[in-house]
Amino acid sequence: MKRRKFIKKSILSTLGITFITGIYSWKIEPFWLEFVHKKMPIKNLPKHLQGKILIQISDMHVGNRFDPNYITHSFKKAQKYNPDFVVYTGDYTTFESPEQYEQLREVLKNAVKGTFGTVAVLGNHDYGENWEDASVAATISQILNEANITVLRNEQKEINGLNFIGFDDYWGTNFFPENVMSKYNEHIANIALCHNPDACDEPVWNNYKGWILAGHTHGGQIKPPFLKSPFLPVKNKRYTTGEIDLYDGRTLYINRALGHIRQVRFNVRPEITIFKLETS
Repeated sequence: MKRRKFIKKSILSTLGITFITGIYSWKIEPFWLEFVHKKMPIKNLPKHLQGKILIQISDMHVGNRFDPNYITHSFKKAQKYNPDFVVYTGDYTTFESPEQYEQLREVLKNAVKGTFGTVAVLGNHDYGENWEDASVAATISQILNEANITVLRNEQKEINGLNFIGFDDYWGTNFFPENVMSKYNEHIANIALCHNPDACDEPVWNNYKGWILAGHTHGGQIKPPFLKSPFLPVKNKRYTTGEIDLYDGRTLYINRALGHIRQVRFNVRPEITIFKLETS
């Protein structure tokens, strides 16, 4: 009898823990935003940019399975940091239909902007079905540009002494980073942006030294304690989340994403990254 009671209590306890964990992973952690603070040493950084703030926002995934209030509240919290620069690193929508264009326009009314400037690159979901609809990418780029967010598609843009190099998406139809890296100037302050960190392994970097800001992985969204996430949409499984030394003068930073495709997170909170610029 005692053994039966023990087994029954164990089963009930397990079911209770599973239920609580499920509710937490579904209703709490996907909206428990973390502001991650990092120092960003940059070679050739002008003196007047010492101590300035750069915010990275990635993977909003505006669509039919997202909470616009959560995105808006997150933006308003980020605006309180009074960023000098803001970069967006792709996947603005989970595109299913043109409805997402209007959803994105509405969200961007509260977008976080930098005092000096705001730039962006596209992600795979910004290319529509199978990541191959160039017209979707063009329309999303237009919407971002109309919101005063400059989209870099294998292009670079200098803003107040800081040069942003932007790759188009690695899985999209316009991944030609050599178009911009052939013009790489090592004698100025540079930051590179690419949505998918697998782009770091392509032979296109032209001896680039410096930071690369990426997203795409969401940190896996689910990470069992003491184990690696089983859900990483990258070839290089080293590219999970956070700061990664590439051992060649490049430093990769992977943002865990503000939004989600599926509303579930465990041990991988959503993130907005706050970088403080300093001289390398």
